[in-house]
Amino acid sequence: MTLKLSAILGTAALVASPALADKAAVLDNYADIAQAKYADSLTTAQALQEAVNALIETPSADALAAAKQAWINARVPYQQTEVYRFGNAIVDDWEGKVNAWPLDEGLIDYVDPSYGGATDENEYAVLNVIANPSFKLSGETIDASEITPALLEGQLHEADEVESNVATGYHAIEFLLWGQDLNGHEAGAGARPWTDYAMGEGCTGGNCDRRGDYLKAATDLLVSDLEWMVAQWQDDGAARAELVADEKAGISAILTGMGSLSYGEQAGERMKLGVLLNDPEEEHDCFSDNTYNSHFYDALGIRNVYLGSYTSIDGTVVSGASLSSLVAEANGDVDAELRGKLDATMLEMSEMKTAAEAGFAYDMMLERGNEKGEALIMGAVDALIDQTRSIERAVAALGVDEIAFEGSDSLDDPNAVFQ
Repeated sequence: MTLKLSAILGTAALVASPALADKAAVLDNYADIAQAKYADSLTTAQALQEAVNALIETPSADALAAAKQAWINARVPYQQTEVYRFGNAIVDDWEGKVNAWPLDEGLIDYVDPSYGGATDENEYAVLNVIANPSFKLSGETIDASEITPALLEGQLHEADEVESNVATGYHAIEFLLWGQDLNGHEAGAGARPWTDYAMGEGCTGGNCDRRGDYLKAATDLLVSDLEWMVAQWQDDGAARAELVADEKAGISAILTGMGSLSYGEQAGERMKLGVLLNDPEEEHDCFSDNTYNSHFYDALGIRNVYLGSYTSIDGTVVSGASLSSLVAEANGDVDAELRGKLDATMLEMSEMKTAAEAGFAYDMMLERGNEKGEALIMGAVDALIDQTRSIERAVAALGVDEIAFEGSDSLDDPNAVFQ
């Protein structure tokens, strides 16, 4: 399949390296783009909040479908912010509240018997907070008669310091909207019935009122968390201030985010690991089967940061001095190489996205022996690795101190994955 990049990326396609810029201007534009991306993430989360409230108030198949679509819409700008992790401590320290995965969904709600029970790694894997208004947690009796944002954030999330006890964020909401995906390597997402939110005799799954309370609390918390992050990138925000305080460290932060997301996080933990294990549970958006979109927009986020241009959800383009211009000034060949590699990655991502939208689900791609699926995923993985090598060359061209990008056993020591 041959696709033109301009058709895939629209107004963001094939942006030429802009005029040369100084480091301060590059950092200001990087912060402006962060603010715009988080503002869009907030706007779409608020639309999700409205859809969730409508579902809870008047449950129906249409209301559930609308809430699901609002969730998918909300992922588009948020995934493009992930390039701000790693290099920006404020973001990385906060991110686990909003996008942690994978999660032991039995902590939250009912699960299929095939899910199993508590494990040595997580005794709360099937706690089912929705069904239990009171329970023991770390030896303490917890009053969960009211499910509130404070309960989710303060007591449940990462309970006992177990990372898979994810009680908040996009993926907790995703599970509450879709339910478990029990299709294995077959096409199909979770199939939670709308009647899981119905009142009275029509309620399925039990505890429909508490399920609605949990969904509302998690969504309200997501909105408030995004409001906080938007403020960090305003003109007087802490994240912006930390970034611009030291120009050399600020440029290093941009490169660290690009390289770490590109290599260890996305190519390794989010993509190659699933291929090695042939496990549909290694999908990033595993309940909704939206993983291909999350991968696509993660990669796009890396690209638009390097080029210094972001197209907002309302069509507004936020652009200015770019890292690309600094690299071009230092070494034009490296800049041209990296821009070409970023474009190549987006082509591979679009091949995968197009196939998934045509019915070749990401679950199916992960099945052992599915050569076409492995080729689609590994084409994107290899492109991400290849662009990371060019990011390393950009680091050298700019004379930035050596950066240790996030690694992954999936890429660096695959045998360790099976130990």
